Amino acid sequence: MKYTPPARDAVDPQVFGRMPLAAWRDYADLIEGRDWPSIATLNAARPAGMRERFVAQTRELLADGLHYEQRIAERGEIATRERNWHDLFNALIWLRYPGLKRALNARQMAEIAHMGPRQRSRAQCALTHFDEAGVVVALRDPSLLPLWDAHDWHGLFWRERAAWRDGRIQVEVFGHALFEHALTPGQLLVGKALVVAEASPAAAIEACAQAIRAGEVLCDPLELRPLPLAGVPGWHSGNERESFFSEAPCFRPVRAGRNYPAPRAVLALPR
Repeated sequence: MKYTPPARDAVDPQVFGRMPLAAWRDYADLIEGRDWPSIATLNAARPAGMRERFVAQTRELLADGLHYEQRIAERGEIATRERNWHDLFNALIWLRYPGLKRALNARQMAEIAHMGPRQRSRAQCALTHFDEAGVVVALRDPSLLPLWDAHDWHGLFWRERAAWRDGRIQVEVFGHALFEHALTPGQLLVGKALVVAEASPAAAIEACAQAIRAGEVLCDPLELRPLPLAGVPGWHSGNERESFFSEAPCFRPVRAGRNYPAPRAVLALPR
């Protein structure tokens, strides 16, 4: 079923105080205000040196015949629908993670050159999944990985609850569709994760950008690890109950024969 976000004036203000939206309070004027930010306002918020700019997605713009990714690569134009939550969060991701966005765009362009604008490769599907629902996980405790591999959600989120609070595992949400879904209270968010070992979140983001651009990851959607963000302490009110991890439908068992390719999904960095 297609998700329909609430109208801007109907959003429950409490969602902005809970993760993942709570991590974006520095953009509160763009997200939480009564009025939608204009394209000019979004452009004024760009970090110094950002070449790309937001442009209103109009019929006239789309008449140029360019693919969405081509327009970004060749003109630096990010087509953005006004008064639209999905595109607003996409714009915010560009503002905070421009390097990661550029890496995805570069890979999409390479795939378009190979496949043509009307066909999609497995890599393009992986790139899109990550763009929409991606999370970057900085993992400092390798003992947590077997729990994740086995979809032992009770172990990963309940028995190892302290790991999510003491920095042994940290999540940076990247996919703009996740933020859109978070506008509805109680959503059981599930991210598609790339994991970086022994790194800070900032270093993990940079490592992922480099690996994506080099074609070392996101070559197939099956590389991505599902991560039910509803299990992270403090992210969903239900996870204060142990039974939540056996009751909530987002905590699915691992499929028979499902393996996550460690050399691509887990990227090693020096401390």
